[in-house]
Amino acid sequence: MNKVVIIAEAGVNHNGQLSLAEKLIDAAAEAGADYVKFQSFKAESLVNANAQKADYQKNNMPGEEGTQFNMLKKLEMGLDWYPILIQRCKDKGIHFLSTGFDHDSIDLLTHFDIPFFKIPSGEITNKPYLQHIARKGKDIILSSGMANIQEIKSAVEILEAEGISRDRIVVLHCNTEYPTPMKDVNLLAMQHIASAIGVKVGYSDHTLGIEVATAAVALGAVVIEKHFTLDRTLPGPDHVASLLPDELKQMVVAIRNIEMAISGSGLKEPSPSEKKNVTIARKSLHVKHNLSKGHKLTVDDLQTLRPADGISPMEIDEVVGKTLSCDVTSGSSLKWENLA
Repeated sequence: MNKVVIIAEAGVNHNGQLSLAEKLIDAAAEAGADYVKFQSFKAESLVNANAQKADYQKNNMPGEEGTQFNMLKKLEMGLDWYPILIQRCKDKGIHFLSTGFDHDSIDLLTHFDIPFFKIPSGEITNKPYLQHIARKGKDIILSSGMANIQEIKSAVEILEAEGISRDRIVVLHCNTEYPTPMKDVNLLAMQHIASAIGVKVGYSDHTLGIEVATAAVALGAVVIEKHFTLDRTLPGPDHVASLLPDELKQMVVAIRNIEMAISGSGLKEPSPSEKKNVTIARKSLHVKHNLSKGHKLTVDDLQTLRPADGISPMEIDEVVGKTLSCDVTSGSSLKWENLA
């Protein structure tokens, strides 16, 4: 059974505080996630100084004025954070990961030898970025929020042209609204991506709660990414749409349970655990009253009762009209050896 990769997205929920980033690592490890992921960027390389916030950022940060640049500048990770956070992850038994939003950040993450690259939704139409990240030669997870199927195809083709084969790419279905309304999830689009492009798929979830992420696993997701926070009331663009630590743990448990539930052969047949219940739960033919040897059985002589330790009711047509080879008592199950 292939294990679903669970990425606990800390993102920028550290609010620019190293100590909070460390606590997020602890919470992700405690929840049982495979990776805890941050975001690596320099605001100057990411956004125009006058760019306004997205509506969701304004809604999630009521009362906080300022540009998107000013918001992001406060959320940068310091260069000195990386060895500290990477060591913290090692100590806690979880893998460190970060999304690089610009060329310099990608180069930085290469220096720290992260296991694979995660491309955020906003960069799916950024050809120079896609080429730069592909040339690093690592496996890639590509988020597809706001994208149509042709844009995803184009991005995958650019990655392929730089040497990353499709079997090394996982495309995450995603909706870039925080939180995502349930009516806009369109979860079956994940399967459309898989069939149309021929890649493994997963789901980056921005809905409230854990049910959509777990449903994605049942539909074939091999990677699940989910934002989490220590406190949804903290200031910041993503806290409101993030899970709390106990909810993250519930999601991990649910995903692992679903993994087991869909890991069978796919053939409809009794499982080892239920075979012992066949005799107890099913019925067999029983006689209604005392009958003597030589009696010719009729439908009125028979009833179906548990346990299934006699002739199956499916064979009643073969029983009716047969002659008893011995006396039988009321309520006893009928056996083939009772028939002449």
